[in-house]
Formats: sequence, structure tokens, C-alpha cells
Amino acid sequence: MAGTLIDVPKTAKRGEIIRLRALVAHPMETGYRREITGAVIPRLIIHTFTCDYDGEEIFRAELFPAMAANPMIAFTTIATKSGPVTFRWIDDAGAIITEKVMLNVTE
Repeated sequence: MAGTLIDVPKTAKRGEIIRLRALVAHPMETGYRREITGAVIPRLIIHTFTCDYDGEEIFRAELFPAMAANPMIAFTTIATKSGPVTFRWIDDAGAIITEKVMLNVTE
């Protein structure tokens, strides 16, 4: 399965704006290239990325063939309470790549 790199602060103060970053190793084949024989290489891209914070979706991105291989996505959110942060990528083959980390929020 694909490898991931996740960057989430280990701790944050309640109300603090935090940056989350996620990178996944994936070839992101566009479906536009051809093999040496002329056959089209089938499209295989990650088409959906979501992030849930303590069970609530806080970020969603729909990706398209122009996206680079090994896409890195960065966004911010507000730390409200301690809980799991779940990152999920879904590709054209139906593969689901999931990573979960804990965010500890202090007063």
C-alpha cells in the first residue's frame, strides 16, 4: 500500500489555528500516456481526499488528472478539543489509504 507522511502538531492550545499537512506516495497515472506499444496506460489517480477531526469532516478535496504524483495537501483548522485526526485518500481502483493521528489540545 502507499506510504504517507503526516504533519500534525503533537499538542495545541484550545482556539489555536494549526496547520495540517499530508503527503501520500501514489503514481497518479493520468490516463493520457501510452506504453511503447501504443496502448493507453489506464488512469489511476487519487480522486478524493478527506480529513476528519474527532469524527467530523473538516476538509475535502476532489483531485483531477493534472495533480502531481505523490500529492501533498496542506490546510489549517482550529484546535477545539483532543481527538483523532483521520486522513483518507481514495483512488480510481477503489483503494482507500487511511492514516490516523491524535491531536492533544490543552487549555
